[in-house]
Amino acid sequence: MTPDQFHGFVEAAARHALTSGDAEKAYELAERSLYESLMARGRQGAVLEWLARLPAAEVDRRPRLLLAAAWTLALSERHDEASRLVERILAQSDVDDALRCECALILSGAAVYADEPDRFAELHDPWSRDPPLRDPMLLQVHANRSAFRTLLEGEPALARLRQQQAPRSEFESGLGYISRWGDFVIGLTYLWEGQVLLVEKLLRPTLARAEVDLGRRSPFACMLASLLAAALWERGLPDEAAALLANRLDVLERSGLPETVLLGFRTMARIAGAEGAESRAFELLGALEAVGVARRLPRLRIAGLADQVRLHSHRFRPETCRDLCERIDALLADPALPQGRLWRRNAALLRDVAQGHAAIAAREWRRAVEPLTRGVALARELKLGRLQIELTGLLALALDRCGEKSLGLLREAADLARAYGLQRVFADAHPALGDWAHQTLAGVADAGTGLPGALAAPMRAAQLPREAAKTRSTPSMALTPKEREVLELVARNLSNKEIGLAMQVGEETIKWHMKNLFAKLDAGTRKQVVSRARILGMLESEP
Repeated sequence: MTPDQFHGFVEAAARHALTSGDAEKAYELAERSLYESLMARGRQGAVLEWLARLPAAEVDRRPRLLLAAAWTLALSERHDEASRLVERILAQSDVDDALRCECALILSGAAVYADEPDRFAELHDPWSRDPPLRDPMLLQVHANRSAFRTLLEGEPALARLRQQQAPRSEFESGLGYISRWGDFVIGLTYLWEGQVLLVEKLLRPTLARAEVDLGRRSPFACMLASLLAAALWERGLPDEAAALLANRLDVLERSGLPETVLLGFRTMARIAGAEGAESRAFELLGALEAVGVARRLPRLRIAGLADQVRLHSHRFRPETCRDLCERIDALLADPALPQGRLWRRNAALLRDVAQGHAAIAAREWRRAVEPLTRGVALARELKLGRLQIELTGLLALALDRCGEKSLGLLREAADLARAYGLQRVFADAHPALGDWAHQTLAGVADAGTGLPGALAAPMRAAQLPREAAKTRSTPSMALTPKEREVLELVARNLSNKEIGLAMQVGEETIKWHMKNLFAKLDAGTRKQVVSRARILGMLESEP
């Protein structure tokens, strides 16, 4: 019998005992099963159901029930209630460091749901090294949190390393709930970088397993769907993205992590905008702002307003953009808003993007340069790859309109977009950018200046979102299928560790394939591998 089956039988026995009138036996069995059932299977609903049945005094007598309830409430829209339960736990007489550390994990989870990154850091950092935990499940949770903490500092690759350093246990295999949270964190790091191809490859199977185990409308499945839909939209697959989010936005707005709420509503709004349904797009962005009000998440309010500025900028509506920017400034002036470094940095970036779009809407190109320059610098510092590409393209457009040279910036943005598989980034940024970039790069290539024609592929894809533009290897008797796959990923500048994760094999296997590629292509560096593969016709870019 598997651990999941065992705890399922114990919980069923607890329900039977309660129905039979044996409350003491029911509570004892529930305490045995619910904590492990929650941590290994994500059964938050069962915990909440029992919590509603149990008298408060009975819960206090049973620490495992109290912990299960605190975990469940922390990872939901009821995260405020978790703090009160943690206070009851820490008020007990036999509290040790391991329990204090677990309580910090619970409260840090609540801080993430409350969109309080600075509070999350305060709770996590004292336990970041050598946590006094022995339970493999809790060590995995700690590794996931360490990865998220690293991501907040703008180190997505290091965040993946932190997550992968977690101790292994039986809960990692099969349908382990905590293991899938690890996939969620890694998917978020790839999306942060703009590596949408890797997001898709990682999260498609993870979402499928979560839907089978937890249900399509479970909060966790909906959050995974939000990340995957955002990646598919960027890949130029709007129908698939919309299908993933169908009948899920209501779950996200109630129970999703703030970032998944933002991504879900913004993706659907951008799909609507691309289809010409402008009123629907504004409705969705207004709903995002409303969720920010209802759940007291001011960053979501700012994000909803900023994306409205972006959409109005596409139609060159300067007055409306100006009014929306004034609303953003008024929000940020509220002293009741979070004042921490991490939160303020994220909010300032949203404001810079909005101000850049507002200046473009007014065709005040010189005024657009300053906020866009700040945005590019911060996005680069934080390794926010997709946003860096978007703002670099907009900055190139603004400088061009000011009569300054900007081809280098445009080439950088186009090259990165092609490498990452971002098909929508220029069209989303501004239609004028997509048109100008396509015409400029195509003209340069035709003039024989040496600019690769493949660099224009993201511009063409901005107008034809269904067409893919990605580096691919061509069939060759010299390379095995696995070597060709490794070659494709090397051409996208991925490390051995990232290639192994993408192909779901160990890093040593990738090293073996790389050794073969070096030998077959007579290369001494990874750059030479890619260069010689192109020369020999083993690697090309699809038109």
